[in-house]
Parts: sequence; structure tokens; C-alpha cells
Amino acid sequence: MRTPPAPLSPSELQRRLADLPGWRVGAGTIERMWEFADFRAAFDFMGRVAADADALDHHPDWSNVYRRVSVRLSTHEAGNQVTERDRALAA
Repeated sequence: MRTPPAPLSPSELQRRLADLPGWRVGAGTIERMWEFADFRAAFDFMGRVAADADALDHHPDWSNVYRRVSVRLSTHEAGNQVTERDRALAA
């Protein structure tokens, strides 16, 4: 059994998000919303991210409505707090 990743402190989280434009701190998450030209472009984006997320074995909480995709990231093994794994997927 692997050790759960450590949550990022609030100051560390702010520092680690500085190089990720568009991401913001939510309620125990980091969050971002994208708006695409149309539904197909939004869904294509989700397909590309799904492959990256699966390779990292870290899966987003996300939703898609027409041309918008909203993503929220937290680490379940860390009590649904934000860890370096979330920042890595966001990058």
C-alpha cells in the first residue's frame, strides 16, 4: 500500500499555482474552466486530458456543458485536499 501524498499548505499551493495561468484555489480543490469553439472541441480536449490523467493514475472531477469544460482537482487519498499530484495534472 502506498503512502498518500501530503497536502500542499495554502502558501505552497499559491506558489505552485503561480506558473499555471487560469487555475484558482477552490473549496479544497484547484479549479479551472475552459471555453471552446464548440462541443466537439470541448470533447476532444476531454479525451486528451483523460489519457494524461490515466497515465498519472489521477482522475479529475469534471463536467462538460456544450462548449465549456470545468475541472476540479483534489487528491482523494489525502482527504480530498490538493497535493502535488493535482498540480502535476493541472500542468
